[in-house]
Amino acid sequence: MDASTQTIPALLLDWYDAHRRSLPWRSPPGSPPPDPYAVWLSEVMLQQTTTAAVAPYFAKFLGRWPDVIALAEADEGEVMAAWAGLGYYARARNLIACAKAVAATGGQFPTTEAELRKLPGLGAYTAAAIAAIAFGERATVVDANVERVTTRLFAIATPIPGARVQIRTAVEVLTPANRPGDFAQTMMDLGATVCTPRAPRCLLCPLARHCAGRRLGPEQFPVKPIKAAKPQRCGRAFWIERDRQVWLVRRENAGMLGGMRSLPDDGWAARADGDKRPPLGGAWTAGGSVRHSFTHFDLDLQLMVYSGADCSRLAAQQGEWWALDRLDEAGLPTLFAKAARLAMVGAGSGRIIGD
Repeated sequence: MDASTQTIPALLLDWYDAHRRSLPWRSPPGSPPPDPYAVWLSEVMLQQTTTAAVAPYFAKFLGRWPDVIALAEADEGEVMAAWAGLGYYARARNLIACAKAVAATGGQFPTTEAELRKLPGLGAYTAAAIAAIAFGERATVVDANVERVTTRLFAIATPIPGARVQIRTAVEVLTPANRPGDFAQTMMDLGATVCTPRAPRCLLCPLARHCAGRRLGPEQFPVKPIKAAKPQRCGRAFWIERDRQVWLVRRENAGMLGGMRSLPDDGWAARADGDKRPPLGGAWTAGGSVRHSFTHFDLDLQLMVYSGADCSRLAAQQGEWWALDRLDEAGLPTLFAKAARLAMVGAGSGRIIGD
């Protein structure tokens, strides 16, 4: 690795200058660094989400909240609704908390990795990425793409996550003092477009001559432990319709899909099936089911459609009537958006909507 510490970064940066992805939150090589707000927003959105999925959300957020002060002053419900569909909703709650923390100190992001780590919701990766890309600090940036490139380059055979200290050390050694942000984005782009999980395009890789994993079979890296089977959970969602409106509730801030509008449900959770009663007594009809996969469990959500006529008891409950022709504006999480679609186009048919 010592003989390659100069060669490999130079090869990668030359490749980046010619082949980098054009993404809305980036600055071209040689240009001033991008706005820290844009870097932070994109990095939070990109966690466990693809660039293709993030791009329209990023544009929408910048259009509505063009800087961190505007985001900090925004209605939290509106922010959560705008996030709907990106998943992993704790990120949105952390986004709001971080925006408020930055706004409280004048709207300027800290310029170092160490100070960025003190902000709400910023872990090691996000703080390092912002420090390197927005402020030019020589920070060690390691995401899933960087892990894959590094384990293949050095044929690191230790399974993930045990290999992460070794990976980080290797990336830290390779990261140059000059253009550390471009270097980080180079590694990300190489993993996303060339050193892909399956069928890597080794003939196009600038590091092919230096890659130990290529000689051994690149697809065996990174080595991953055997995954445990996900638990299967069951729950019910309740569809109550009146005068072309549906009853929606706001979920508790803590817990799954916290702070989001949703259909009422029976209290299902990651560790337990649902067991709460429907919000109204009377007749209910089974309306099919929705299957959805979360990070740590799979959920089979049975849709129950209210067949009664008296909704007066809802007046004493927390919730709101939402017009069906504006339901796409409610910001329902993907799970409940699928359940709503089932209710409107397939309720009573026994249909199943999957992931």
